Amino acid sequence: MLVDSHCHLDFPEFAPELDQIVDRARAAGIGRMVTISTRVKKLAQVIAVAEKYPDVFASVGTHPHNAAEELDIDVAELVRLSQHPKIVAIGEAGLDYHYDKSPRDAQATGFRRHIAAARQTGLPLVIHTREADADSAAILTEEIGKGAFPAVLHCYTGGRELAFKAIELGLYIGFTGIITFKNGEALRDIARDLPAERILVETDSPFLAPIPYRGKRNEPAYVVNTAKVLAETRGVSEAEIARQTTENFFRLFSKVPRVLPNDVRKAG
Repeated sequence: MLVDSHCHLDFPEFAPELDQIVDRARAAGIGRMVTISTRVKKLAQVIAVAEKYPDVFASVGTHPHNAAEELDIDVAELVRLSQHPKIVAIGEAGLDYHYDKSPRDAQATGFRRHIAAARQTGLPLVIHTREADADSAAILTEEIGKGAFPAVLHCYTGGRELAFKAIELGLYIGFTGIITFKNGEALRDIARDLPAERILVETDSPFLAPIPYRGKRNEPAYVVNTAKVLAETRGVSEAEIARQTTENFFRLFSKVPRVLPNDVRKAG
């Protein structure tokens, strides 16, 4: 079994054939999918997808692109919303200095609020960090000093220093189809050297389709291609990568049941 620990099944790109997309993921051996919130004010759409499919779960949070829009969402609200049985994570939240779609102070405020919610709930924080290695490391180090919280740096594209700082702080690293790209050598070098018990695979679909689908719409079934390259990079079997990353997922996303109440083949 593999897990897609980060996708966006509520996005409009998937709407015309969502049932088929979930079925293809199941056929590819994807046992769990986590559809990630980017706006708390659109959480109902995310939850609707998770409630439709027994093997799909969700998060609650505000993407840094949208941080300025949702500064009225406080820690207490995040904690309250996270009590939904299908909500298994906080986020995604963090810092994006590539696009800077929200002011950096708003991104940092949102990031810290989501950290506090993860600390209070014990749910993992899904961290988005892009071209913000130094500030992300500083905030994570400071906040860990206030009390530990579980987290994953998803769709990792940062440098070696931030990756190993995250590991030092007890966090996880998620890899997408970017590691399959020809220009992904530096990222593969990081993926090769990280502790086996701290790595996850994901699609971030509909974005970042791996080779051989690059340039097309991504979907959860394609996490198989990312896992294959991760296995090659680390010099282990695909079965071992599937076993290890799935075990890591259930350790981090501890609210996700290992056994589903219904036969998912009949779901949807």
